[in-house]
Amino acid sequence: MDVKGLAAVVTGGASGLGAATAKRLAAAGARVTVLDMKAEAAEAVGKELGGLGLACDVGDAAAAEAAMAKARAAHGPCRVLVNCAGIAPAKRVVGRDGPMALRDFETVIRVNLIGSFNLLRLAAAEMAAAEPLNADGERGVIVSTASVAAFEGQVGQAAYSASKAGIVGMMLPVARELARSGIRVLTIAPGLIGTPLLLNMPKEVQDNLAGQVPFPKRFGHPDEFARLVLHICDNAMLNAETFRLDGAMRMQ
Repeated sequence: MDVKGLAAVVTGGASGLGAATAKRLAAAGARVTVLDMKAEAAEAVGKELGGLGLACDVGDAAAAEAAMAKARAAHGPCRVLVNCAGIAPAKRVVGRDGPMALRDFETVIRVNLIGSFNLLRLAAAEMAAAEPLNADGERGVIVSTASVAAFEGQVGQAAYSASKAGIVGMMLPVARELARSGIRVLTIAPGLIGTPLLLNMPKEVQDNLAGQVPFPKRFGHPDEFARLVLHICDNAMLNAETFRLDGAMRMQ
């Protein structure tokens, strides 16, 4: 599917993986809407790309519906959705102060998993109601962001790993359901990517982590994630799959 001229929505698009993906999509000719909790940052990236930047709490139904309506009014029905919004707080199930507060677990699930489904359901409805784009009958592509933590979570990642495993788990049934409408659904599971979360760590910590990646021995670049998104859009035979983007790293 050629994204040129098509409406694309990227959540978490004000920084990191989302910003890199929004820029790649815009460079390929897509009409991009950036959604992010940080209103000013979203507006700045949207303006830079000649698109739209909106504040949006992805876990809130009404907020997401309003944002998608504005994006649709500006660019037409969504044809590409990339879910990058997410949080990754680390907390043990039982810490020094006792059991993890249930609200902390709920917050991660709400943003990462429910937030991804929230935008997915709205984008899928727009795509299904739109006209096919090519001879295959393709109407759109949905890519959500999981993590290698979905498979090899670390101590302190119970909530994060559960949220990302949920994204992987819902991908196949959603892809099967939406196939009849010509909508492809996929997931990318990044490993160690050079986003601010990692790059703000001490240099020795960065070097230790990067040294655990078999090849190449470095953090991934956000643009490598973005390029994979573009390839997924372009290659119609890619569907109902989770792609690890991790340099063959398997967390201990």
